[in-house]
Amino acid sequence: MTTTAPSSAGPARTTTTPRAPRGATLTGTGLLLRFALRRDRVRLLVWLCSIAALYAGGLTEYLTLDTDAQARETRAALMRTPAMIAMAGPGFGLDDYRAGPAVANELILWVLLALAVMSILQIARHTRTEEESSRSELVRAGVVGRHAPAVAAMLQLVIAQVAIAVVSGAVLAAQGLDVGGSFAMSFSIALGALVFGAVALVTSQLMEHGRGAVGLAFAALGVAYMVRVVGDLQQLQGSAFSWFSPIAWVQQTRVFVDFRAWPLLLCLALTAVLVVVSSSLGSRRDFGAGLVAVRAGRADAPASLRSPIALAWAQQRTTLFWWALGFGLMWLGTGGVLDAVPDMVDAVGDNPLYDALFSDPDNLVRSFVVILGLYVATASAAYAVAAFTRARGEEEAGRVEYALAGPVARGRWLASHLAVVAGGTAVVMLSGVALLAAGAAAVGVDEPTFGDLMLLGVLYLPALAVLIGFAAALFAWVPRLTGLAWALMAFMFVVGMFATLFRLPGWVQRISPFFWVDDPLAGDVSATHVAGLCLVAAVLVAAAFVGFRRRDVPTV
Repeated sequence: MTTTAPSSAGPARTTTTPRAPRGATLTGTGLLLRFALRRDRVRLLVWLCSIAALYAGGLTEYLTLDTDAQARETRAALMRTPAMIAMAGPGFGLDDYRAGPAVANELILWVLLALAVMSILQIARHTRTEEESSRSELVRAGVVGRHAPAVAAMLQLVIAQVAIAVVSGAVLAAQGLDVGGSFAMSFSIALGALVFGAVALVTSQLMEHGRGAVGLAFAALGVAYMVRVVGDLQQLQGSAFSWFSPIAWVQQTRVFVDFRAWPLLLCLALTAVLVVVSSSLGSRRDFGAGLVAVRAGRADAPASLRSPIALAWAQQRTTLFWWALGFGLMWLGTGGVLDAVPDMVDAVGDNPLYDALFSDPDNLVRSFVVILGLYVATASAAYAVAAFTRARGEEEAGRVEYALAGPVARGRWLASHLAVVAGGTAVVMLSGVALLAAGAAAVGVDEPTFGDLMLLGVLYLPALAVLIGFAAALFAWVPRLTGLAWALMAFMFVVGMFATLFRLPGWVQRISPFFWVDDPLAGDVSATHVAGLCLVAAVLVAAAFVGFRRRDVPTV
């Protein structure tokens, strides 16, 4: 930087501020990396064990394909339908659809989506959220370079993805799949997930708040999913349009069929470009600010905004917008392939695998829509947990202390956050099923009806309320364990999707709130189940209010 200083003895004197030596902006990266790994050791271990458990428990039915020629033929015919192309993969190896190609074609997408979500949350947690809470300011007061926190976060993510890939590859190989293909698949997924970690690194420079950065990154993930779906539907095994999606790059490796590694170079190249872009953007913004200007607020708030619920809404509305937009686009596109579901009925025939996957093998259309409802509910559950953990973040940042210092009762503050989170969850859930129905209507599918899908969404709300109540109770009684709500959310999805496939005991299934959600398309809605879920949610919320009144709010 060049400055000009006036001089009384002569012409202006020009001085130049020395640049930081090369590499100085990364000073302290190693120390921050060690701290991040220690801080997240339990969180990352949960992710690793969850993915490994998914592979260990979910491959049994796939392995039967190697010994059942009729099952292979039936399943390959099913995977050629547009609906399954949209919900799984572009369809490699369908001519001899054995266990390896089936695992790659049907699991890569969902494992990649899960690890992409992990990547986005991890990067935002260690960059924008740390900066927002001012902890990063304290860290950078020491001998720490400007880009060290971001690089440390990215290195931690690389280590986590590699660890998950190694364990996942070993689990796949231990099940009898080809060793080379197993590790190629797990490392391909890891590289694809790193792309979205780099996307979060960029959005963390753009947005001033962590929730905005996460929401924008999730929107990018939703767009990538939609581009993959549209591209793969144009042509079996993918069209030129598919190559605009990083998700397609991983699937185009043709693992277990005819492996080719060069599409992964696109993942590496895009990740590197995004990291460089993030570094450049980070050098051009002020600490604590984002490059996207935040609209200045009023100097004096009207009476309608001077309340805890108005504050909670102001904190959550951007997150809600991006979640609803990102997932809404995905459900809209998914609904657009429902017209192909009837073809699945003829393609499946009698297949024990689908007897296990679908609740009613005699009516696959209804079963397929019920599974889509579960996906919408799981996305809504993820929003609910992410939104409520904002309360924990507010407490850690010391802003709860300031709020309660005014004429605001603890119960009123907690009720405000619960109301905004519950309302936002209902918006994500109901808008999701509404857009799913809109997509179906756009391609001429009128059964199930719009009303059926909306009723399905409404019936999930009490179960989602139980999850929110569980998170609130943890926050009130054991705040450091609030993150366990994520474990319950994952458990609810696994039970809802794979309970029959994994042959989970009945008592285990009954623990999940989703187990008690009835299928309105089958006409067996039970008022007892709805009332029971509402009662459990009410008890958990009441426990949360009691606990929050009894414990101390830490002073920062």
